[in-house]
Amino acid sequence: MNTDLKFATAQSVPTEMLAVFAAQSEKEGEAATLLTDNAALRSAAETALNSGEFEGSECDTLLLHAPRGLAAKRLLIVGVGKVGKLDAHQARKAAGAAVRAAKPRHIHSIAIALPQHVQLPSDLTARAVVEGAFVGDFDPDTYRSDRKDKSMKSVVFVAAENAERGAIERGYSEGLILGEAQNFTRSLVNEPGNRLTPTVLGARAKESCESVGIKCEVYGAAKLHELKMGAFWSVSQGSAEPPALIVMTYEPSQPPPGHAPVLGLVGKGITFDTGGISIKPSEGMEKMKYDMAGGAAMIGAMRAIAQLKPAVKVISIVCASENMPSGTAQKPGDIQVAASGKTIEIMNTDAEGRLVLADGLWYAKQLGATHLIDAATLTGACVVALGMVNAGVFSNDEDTFAHFNNGLERSGEKFWRLPCTDDYKEDIKSSIADIMNTGKGRWGGAITAAMFLKEFAEDTPWIHLDIAGVAWTEEAKPWMAKGPSGIAVRSIVEWVRSYSNN
Repeated sequence: MNTDLKFATAQSVPTEMLAVFAAQSEKEGEAATLLTDNAALRSAAETALNSGEFEGSECDTLLLHAPRGLAAKRLLIVGVGKVGKLDAHQARKAAGAAVRAAKPRHIHSIAIALPQHVQLPSDLTARAVVEGAFVGDFDPDTYRSDRKDKSMKSVVFVAAENAERGAIERGYSEGLILGEAQNFTRSLVNEPGNRLTPTVLGARAKESCESVGIKCEVYGAAKLHELKMGAFWSVSQGSAEPPALIVMTYEPSQPPPGHAPVLGLVGKGITFDTGGISIKPSEGMEKMKYDMAGGAAMIGAMRAIAQLKPAVKVISIVCASENMPSGTAQKPGDIQVAASGKTIEIMNTDAEGRLVLADGLWYAKQLGATHLIDAATLTGACVVALGMVNAGVFSNDEDTFAHFNNGLERSGEKFWRLPCTDDYKEDIKSSIADIMNTGKGRWGGAITAAMFLKEFAEDTPWIHLDIAGVAWTEEAKPWMAKGPSGIAVRSIVEWVRSYSNN
């Protein structure tokens, strides 16, 4: 998708369709208000807005043909809800809705007027709108033989001539990087298991890193054995496909001071999850290609980090494997020894994500990480607890969590903190090993999974993101296609940037 940023009067921009945002009135029965000072746009939309058929509710759209006084062939009005509640998430959704409205009409070139008179900073407004346009452009129909290319060829973002140029240009540039990184992540998650094996995921990660100028090393089973990664290998041993240990490293251009943190990003990369011997029900198993969404998020985040250039070192580990049932697969009751030396009683082979992450967290620390964050489609229990709106977040350190939580306003992603205090530690104790890979009962499953990972983070400041409920969108939204969401890329990047001094 080609993009451009123009500081111009919106009515003079020639385009197939010009999108402008409108806010719902605070008073019952009053017309929606365009979020622009542009008199020509207000005049072109006046009759339609006064008709009462468009209220300006969130992602509501109204299309006008041959709008009076505009160079655009069409004017699309997109609702954002009440202007006082407009945040980055709402702005992002409105931009996505504009692109999604154009695609089925075979409109491949649009312009979007950046909203004015909003409480968001100018840079964040521009960034959110650009990100939303990228998110709206993605469709998952990669392998359809009758696929018709409805993607956007060109999107022009139009800012008022008197707008804050520096802030908007900065937001626009960041939006391009983050929007592309999120869609890159979504493209990985969308791949079926026969097309994206652990080996292929490693190759895609290496290709991505090379394109943005950072180091990537991909190791196979021999490295797992060398490092004594018994937890990771136990998941891989039942598959004919070899595992891949993916290590990505970003070094800032200027070495940070000696006391500066080194950030470790660890992602679950299960490219297909049958559940192993504790096999899953057949219903819905086809979606288990998305079980590498946490690993994909780390690859996408590293792609963005390399381009945004924060002044902090970042090491990312993705543990890629298949979880398959076979004569060589691990069994319930087996005892595995993780690279840290902890022994694990396998209660359920479908609790495999935490096993690969255990060795990934340990290895990130061995490579020098002083602060950790992991992401995984880890538990159905988190979906039961939070539904498909919020992802779960856990942490063992208040300052580290504050760095993450403070970035959510900019990332616009929804996370809800759940506990992982030592009160729950008893639930994963084993009678014959150090710990079990599941809790003792069905209750608090997302928490006991986090408690398991906490054992391997140990005293290192750590955050765990359980994205199982939001990594895949079950139904199409006005701003986003059904399928992979790319969740956590933006929030991980904000967490990393919060430790940078630039």
